[in-house]
Amino acid sequence: MKISMACRRIDLTQGMKDYAEKKLQKLDKFFDESADAKLVFSVEKDRQKVELTIFHHNTIFRVETVTEDIYASVDKAISDVERQIRKNKTRLEKRLRSGALDSYNMPVEAVEEEKDFTIVKKKVFSAKPMSTEEAILQMNLLGHEFFVYADAENEHPSIVYKRKDGNYGLIELE
Repeated sequence: MKISMACRRIDLTQGMKDYAEKKLQKLDKFFDESADAKLVFSVEKDRQKVELTIFHHNTIFRVETVTEDIYASVDKAISDVERQIRKNKTRLEKRLRSGALDSYNMPVEAVEEEKDFTIVKKKVFSAKPMSTEEAILQMNLLGHEFFVYADAENEHPSIVYKRKDGNYGLIELE
């Protein structure tokens, strides 16, 4: 697995880097050499935050952990990725390294695997062409976290969404 690390408002010490690399080696049993792992360390007030994103065969595993200690955040991020893999192991078996889940022993706290994704509501609507600003306004008026619309400039489907930091994101489809 290829590993890259970045920092925001924190200096990456060699000890932190070595610790994170050692912990990420636990995940080598699931991923082959083509996997890319990106770790982002940051500090927000007294909280130590670690974002771990793994790109592997068109599948993205992403976790974000916040604790009082940066090392604990790394540990929690690794265990959260393992939990995601266990929870979706049937769907992931074809995408992970061959035999990755065969010898994997479940820890004491077993996680129930998700068998089916249940759709509880379905909506069909026509997306009216509008600007991004109009779409954000409409989303806020509806009190939703995201809004799908047709971009007035190119008529491609687009999605605006509200981010955790209070800002907005835009996804444009081609």
